[in-house]
Amino acid sequence: MYQKTTLDNGLRLITSTMPHTRSVCITIFIGTGSRYEAETEAGVSHFIEHLLFKGSNKWPTAREISGAIEGVGGIINGGTDKELTVYWCKVAQPHFQLALDVLTDMLLHPRFDPQDIERERHVIIEEINMSKDSPAQRVNMLIDELLWPGHPLGRDIAGSKESVAAITKDTMLNYLQGQYLPDDTVVAIAGNIEHQEMVTAVSQAIGSWTNQQPRLGYSPYKPKKARRLQIETKDSEQAHLCLALPGLPLLHPKRFNLDLLNVILGEGMSSRLFVEIRDKLGLVYSIHSYVEHFLDTGSVTIYAGVEPKNLETVIKAILEQLDKLKEQIPESELSKAKELSKGHLILRMEDSRNVAGWLGGQEILTKRILSPDQVISIIDAITAEELKQLAQELIVSSELRLAVVGPVASDTPLEKLLKL
Repeated sequence: MYQKTTLDNGLRLITSTMPHTRSVCITIFIGTGSRYEAETEAGVSHFIEHLLFKGSNKWPTAREISGAIEGVGGIINGGTDKELTVYWCKVAQPHFQLALDVLTDMLLHPRFDPQDIERERHVIIEEINMSKDSPAQRVNMLIDELLWPGHPLGRDIAGSKESVAAITKDTMLNYLQGQYLPDDTVVAIAGNIEHQEMVTAVSQAIGSWTNQQPRLGYSPYKPKKARRLQIETKDSEQAHLCLALPGLPLLHPKRFNLDLLNVILGEGMSSRLFVEIRDKLGLVYSIHSYVEHFLDTGSVTIYAGVEPKNLETVIKAILEQLDKLKEQIPESELSKAKELSKGHLILRMEDSRNVAGWLGGQEILTKRILSPDQVISIIDAITAEELKQLAQELIVSSELRLAVVGPVASDTPLEKLLKL
């Protein structure tokens, strides 16, 4: 499915040739994110990601960068997560060289113009304000604080208004030198391309990039006792809740079991949460669950938006569905969940951006790449008994956390409900 070459500077290039496509997607993964930040510089990864789009040597303004790519019908974007930062560009195949030039010039020669820094500082503070004004986003931030208290994983990726206001140009340049390093970077390219041509092109564009200094690591997460409930009172039509449990790290041997358990619980309109709480009880419009896997920890989270008077009823109904996962899972339900998981994976692999993301994301985080067929084999081998055992291990009363945002008094005694 892919070929891999490590350049002399340590940068890893991974390609997947998709001859049936007419596009090419270049994705650059940097092995750093918000969990690598000190508290005083919280949000610096995200701030840097924004600024790289504001101008480079060859394309000095944001308009010139976007215009170069949009002028050939392409798409360019980026994103910051807790453990990685990504920059990507997708274009029609004849415009590959332009896309590579723009991305690599942004990465190696960002301008960091003082006026751009101040403008973008205000933009990011408005982004933080917007997130706080959205109860659905805000409750997801609060549940992270409960899952990883006092740790960078529990912080908002964008940082706080106070930390963003304090970040200087020197802060960003120092962070870049210590975290943006070629031997912790993966370039993944998928589309109508040939591997050796990509090796030559990428070597010319970025092969001279060298490490500035030794890379700084991250703080491992060590579980500790902390509060289990956080309520933020807000004037809104709905109460938004996240109910969560600690999950499994990225390389845990049972991580795919947990992913499959999550499909049964709350992924899609035929999941237990959707069928029981929306379709049968009619108590919610939106309800789903999701799993996160980090390098040394993880989580399972259920989100729902509900009329405030029904909040306790919905929490009890969710807990009932969690408890039922510890009972036997019917083979028919297991088979459906497997087919949904495999189907979603296969459909994703038809798009060059998803293929590049699949390859580069695994390589940057785990240094190993499983093919879709390997993952499908793992999924097929999972048994109902294994899922039942995992549910019994993870779904325990003492580990439940609950965050609520909405017209709910901060002293509402919801913690008494957190038992199975």
